[in-house]
Amino acid sequence: MFNRPPVSTWPRVVIVGAGFGGLAAAQGLRSAPVDITLLDRRNFHLFQPLLYQVATASLSPGQISWPVRSIFSGQKNARVLMMEVNAVDTLSRTVTDGSSVVPYDYLVLATGARHAYFGNETWQPFAPGLKTIEDARALREKLLRAYEAAEKTSDAAERRKCLTTVIVGGGATGVEMAGAVAELAHRTLRGEFRNIDPQSMRIVVVEAGARLLRTFPVELSEKCLTSLTGMGVEVHLKARVTDCDARGVAVDGMRIDAATVIWAAGVQASAAADWLNARADGFNRVLVSPTLNLSDYPEIFVIGDTSVATSDGKPVPGIAPAAKQMGVYVAKVIGAHAAQRLVPPPFKYRHQGDLAVIGRGSAVVRVGKISLSGLMGWVFWSLVHLMFLIGFRSKTSVALEWIWAFVTRQRSARLISDGDASSLATPAPSDFQHSRNRDSTTQGGGHVA
Repeated sequence: MFNRPPVSTWPRVVIVGAGFGGLAAAQGLRSAPVDITLLDRRNFHLFQPLLYQVATASLSPGQISWPVRSIFSGQKNARVLMMEVNAVDTLSRTVTDGSSVVPYDYLVLATGARHAYFGNETWQPFAPGLKTIEDARALREKLLRAYEAAEKTSDAAERRKCLTTVIVGGGATGVEMAGAVAELAHRTLRGEFRNIDPQSMRIVVVEAGARLLRTFPVELSEKCLTSLTGMGVEVHLKARVTDCDARGVAVDGMRIDAATVIWAAGVQASAAADWLNARADGFNRVLVSPTLNLSDYPEIFVIGDTSVATSDGKPVPGIAPAAKQMGVYVAKVIGAHAAQRLVPPPFKYRHQGDLAVIGRGSAVVRVGKISLSGLMGWVFWSLVHLMFLIGFRSKTSVALEWIWAFVTRQRSARLISDGDASSLATPAPSDFQHSRNRDSTTQGGGHVA
């Protein structure tokens, strides 16, 4: 079914961002007498919570992405435009990308967040974060190329650097990334190299706080720490990165040479606050009213990671379920205005639990008063994430991939296809001879290529 042009007599609702919050808002307005225009700089919805599995070769990008147009192909009052908004005119009520202009009667900004380096932006090229498909693919390339470089070189110091990965941040993202890298390095790659031992690959987590997963109960944080260390991950608590460069990081003055540094220490909201000239906190998140809009411009709503909202006097966390609840709520408010019904009471967030996967068959979960860990936690975590994926094809594909990986320990997305091949260390001729000698020796020991 083709999108039709807006009906001029209906209020025009413009939603910027096709993440969890933006999709929930647009879908929540499916029966409302409004015309919806959904804008995003990409033509697909990305399931960000599983990006780390793309980065560590567990999943391919297509398994956690879904074309936005297909999602709304059957919603008659919605159209989709691929457009990167960079300004909002609150007086004329328009948004623009510098060339095209889209008018609105109601505006919903759900533009997400980017990495925050807390004033150390020069670290970004050396310690990339994980927010986009491009981030995940680049990180996967970097990890796999580092291992290939270690296989080629005979320089012991260079090899140690190539086999070292540092993850900055011990929240859910950092923990999940550490577990996934450990699985890849210590289990999936076992027996595939001849000059390096995957068991010697070093994974280091640096956390400034006193424990991992600070939002979880203490007992689950401790179980997480035990699981990670049992997988061979080094965890440095109450430690801060003081410097970061192409060779690695400095942690409270201690140098760690690492070919791969991953930033999971914090985020900063998009530029929406600047577009609106609105009040914002230190992370550039827009301060919104209890109904998630701006006091000066009640027709403008800001949701998800882009906003600072409170519920029952507590800040709403920047997680996917919260963004979805915000989107659903804003749809109810706009729908009530459009239908001239009573507007619902202020937004109330319902926390559905905390989840973090640690590795193969291991996760920690808190739902209400129920806490799970180990295999039961992993099963629960898997089911919840499958429910959040869009489309039967994605759910089935990811479920089968997880089952295959659980049984065989293999990862099917370990391809190096992008990036600059020169980033691999170029060994001296003697290195190749060294490699051939070692290869013949290990093959004689019964290793299978």
